Amino acid sequence: MHCPRCGRQLVAGPAHAGCAAALELEPPRYCTECGRRMKVQVVPTGWSATCVEHGARSS
Repeated sequence: MHCPRCGRQLVAGPAHAGCAAALELEPPRYCTECGRRMKVQVVPTGWSATCVEHGARSS
């Protein structure tokens, strides 16, 4: 598992507390499965993100 904000591997502890707080206001930028940067599109009604390996996700 990877952090959807910074792309690093998730580990137990407070290392990603800032990322979790930021994700409440912004869409994920990295795929949680492979850690690759995703193509993200933000629209007034939400967001959509696409990973080249794992496909599309949306809000």
